[in-house]
Parts: sequence; C-alpha cells; structure tokens
Amino acid sequence: MLDRRFFLLALPFVLSACAGGPSKFKVYKGPPVTRILVFKQARRMHLMHFDRPLASYDIHLGFAPVGHKEFEGDGRTPEGEYIIDRRNPDSRFHLSLGVSYPNEADIARAKAAGRDPGGDIFIHGRPKRWQNGKNDWTWGCIAVTDEEMEIIYSMVRDGTPISIFP
Repeated sequence: MLDRRFFLLALPFVLSACAGGPSKFKVYKGPPVTRILVFKQARRMHLMHFDRPLASYDIHLGFAPVGHKEFEGDGRTPEGEYIIDRRNPDSRFHLSLGVSYPNEADIARAKAAGRDPGGDIFIHGRPKRWQNGKNDWTWGCIAVTDEEMEIIYSMVRDGTPISIFP
C-alpha cells in the first residue's frame, strides 16, 4: 500500500523529468496583440496593442528581401495586409504562425504572369544552422530566434491582422 502511494506521488515528477526540460509553450497574460507590424527594410517586427507596442523583434526575411512576393520560389517576403490564419506547434522551425498569403490580388498577379503564387508563409523560429546570425535565408517567411518565437506564439492569436511594409 505504501509503495503504491509513493508511486502515485512520484509519478508527476518522473514524467516531468522525462519531458526534457522546460516547455516551448509559454503562457501570456498581458494585453492582447491587436496587430503585427513588419518593416522589411528595418528588419523589425512589432506586436501591437492598438497604438502601443508590446514587443519588438529583429527579423530575418526571404533570401531575396526587396520587393513583394510574386511567385513560389522567388525568395521574397510578401508585402501587404494579411492575417495570422494558423499555428504549427510541430514546425521544423520550432514553432510557427501562418500568414494568410496569398490573398486574391496575389493569386491574380501570379496567374497573370503564368506562375504559382506559392504559400506557406510563416513567422517562425530559426533552425540551428541559421542561429549564427546569417541574414535573410528563408524562402519568404519571417524568422526570429526560437526563444523569441516561444513568446510570440504565446502572445498572438489566430485572426490577428499582420501588415507587412517594404
């Protein structure tokens, strides 16, 4: 009987020890993020609560950072108005938040050029091979450090507008 009670009391501690350290899922209890502002030229992203910045981050962009994304594989990060439309807790880039690219105008522009607009644009963490500070290495996504992505992931909800400026 004593052994069984000891086992039941010890089980949560044993399981937490097997988890491999602190969770990548943080809890945020502050004011809601009402908009994300991305300034590509300045390589900065701001999480806003109306007109007040809650947090700001240095970012890395697509490998061809100048100009609006026009088609799949061009290495550009989109510009314009989008929303955060999905979450990926199992991203190969640590954690990621999906950006609603392409919108109708993006699709029409790519179609007129006979191209596929692409998709799968995310805000995400950085794999180890790019944590040495290499700039603008994504295929059009917005990258931050894994630690920063944990905070961003906890703060931003699906449906949050994101404005991406040149």
